[in-house]
Amino acid sequence: MFKLDDNLLIELGLGSLPNVEKNRMLSHIYETLEMRVGMKLAQQMSNDQLNEFEQLIDQQNEAGALKWLETNFPDYKKVVASELESLKTEIKTEAPKIIAAIEQNNQLAQNNQQNIPANQQQPPLNSNPQMQQPDSLSGNQQ
Repeated sequence: MFKLDDNLLIELGLGSLPNVEKNRMLSHIYETLEMRVGMKLAQQMSNDQLNEFEQLIDQQNEAGALKWLETNFPDYKKVVASELESLKTEIKTEAPKIIAAIEQNNQLAQNNQQNIPANQQQPPLNSNPQMQQPDSLSGNQQ
């Protein structure tokens, strides 16, 4: 069928992203594709079919849901392919903006980290002195 991997990102013009951003983008593509395909198929389902399919999804029965789709919507793979192509076209158009925004965010994060004076950086959690309870609360009144 199709693979959501580094080759897809290269095809989309996003091959230069840092690995962390590649993983985020692949997750975003998968979630968006899943939502769009689900919406497209749901428009074609009767209420009974929708309830049956939702039950399988709610039970996290992926194999059952896949078999159900193959039985009730034998052309669902065409819907997936069509929605993937639409999504790829959108992403290709936006790829330069996506890369620029990520690079800008990474640069800002680096600059912010470098501009924090050493005496204002967060101390390690274990170096904070313990707070002392006022004498009036601890029962040690003078």
